[in-house]
Amino acid sequence: MVGETELVATLKEKGLTVATAESLTAGMLSATIVKVPGASAVFRCGFVTYASETKTSLLGVPAELIEKNGVVSAEVAKAMAEGACRKGGTDVGISTTGNAGPDVLEFKPVGRVYTGICINGVTTVTEHTFSGDRESIRRQTTNAAIRECAVRLSEM
Repeated sequence: MVGETELVATLKEKGLTVATAESLTAGMLSATIVKVPGASAVFRCGFVTYASETKTSLLGVPAELIEKNGVVSAEVAKAMAEGACRKGGTDVGISTTGNAGPDVLEFKPVGRVYTGICINGVTTVTEHTFSGDRESIRRQTTNAAIRECAVRLSEM
């Protein structure tokens, strides 16, 4: 399975830098990437934007977008990934937003997650439905975001 080691190696090989924008993973994505030796060559920064207000103030996600679509949405995941690139000054932005539970949030079931990958201004968003407890959903989200980014980079 493709993981953080492959992601860091691919970023190095392509001469690209990365920033993260995390909501439900609350820093887990950044921590997973930087545990790889040599990650400092490619990892610039991580934004933990758990609250809607910080998505707006730190990443530039329009408040109207959040009001219209909710934080658990493809639109917000896209804006977060793009904001990570813009505010972090990087080639690649990875975002995570969703509902890790235990309660339904914005009419989105527990386990509904969106991951966003922005590479050189081209952004894709993937919707996921994970199961398990809160920690398991956060871990699955982290792994999915890393895998998706590594795969997209390898296709370049």
